Amino acid sequence: MSERVSWVPEGVDTGMPSAARLYDYLLGGGHNFAADRALAEKFLQAQPNGRTIARLNRSFLRRAVLFMIDRGIRQFLDLGSGIPTVGNVHEIAQKADPEAHVVYVDFEEVAVAHSQLILEHDPRATIIQEDMTKPAEVLQAARYSGLIDFTRPVGVLTAGVFHFVPPQADPNAIVAAYRDAVPSGSYLAVSQFTHDLQPEEMAGIVEVMKKSQNPMYPRTKSEIESLFAGFELEEPGIVPTPLWRPESTNTDDPDKAGIYAAVGRKL
Repeated sequence: MSERVSWVPEGVDTGMPSAARLYDYLLGGGHNFAADRALAEKFLQAQPNGRTIARLNRSFLRRAVLFMIDRGIRQFLDLGSGIPTVGNVHEIAQKADPEAHVVYVDFEEVAVAHSQLILEHDPRATIIQEDMTKPAEVLQAARYSGLIDFTRPVGVLTAGVFHFVPPQADPNAIVAAYRDAVPSGSYLAVSQFTHDLQPEEMAGIVEVMKKSQNPMYPRTKSEIESLFAGFELEEPGIVPTPLWRPESTNTDDPDKAGIYAAVGRKL
């Protein structure tokens, strides 16, 4: 029997696990269901370091946002933003500059519903329910929101989401559409799972995620690099998440990070 609580939109099948709710569970959030938790336990059997990987990815997102803030970015388009947990983009950005604008994008109903609750009284942030793999629709909705001025540099964020985009969807073309919509001086942040790090565990994760709404497609460093066509990679390039501009001495093993991360500036 599916669970039903007040913040779940009608029509959502809580018995079918989703990546957004699995990630929420791994981060210690409370917006997940029995099916998500069961899948997460299988995920953790395949990759015992799963909670640390999720934490490291979230930490990268924070550092990427602050990096962009330091370089003058004041508006962000967060693709595949997922269920809001502590350390949201608007919290990070607006703490640095209260005038920063954020448009979140997700199509998962629970993620959208909970985002709407959180952002209800914030005029500088919103969530749009769109599929990030359909850039024309996303960009139209983002313009309609009035929060993104596409004549000024934008920080485009894709943290831990492109590994859900299948090769046949042409991820390079998807990124190119967003790249072409923003002016020079904009930034792109990407983090995604890779077979390059712990290939055996990654193969196990791929098998587990086949049983969810969101199958997973890990990519090599060179495949991730191709997403940055038209961008200049910022130092240190494409690296495991804990190695991307760490803020202090880091004891996390980069070989067990599971995810590559990078930020590029549009030329």
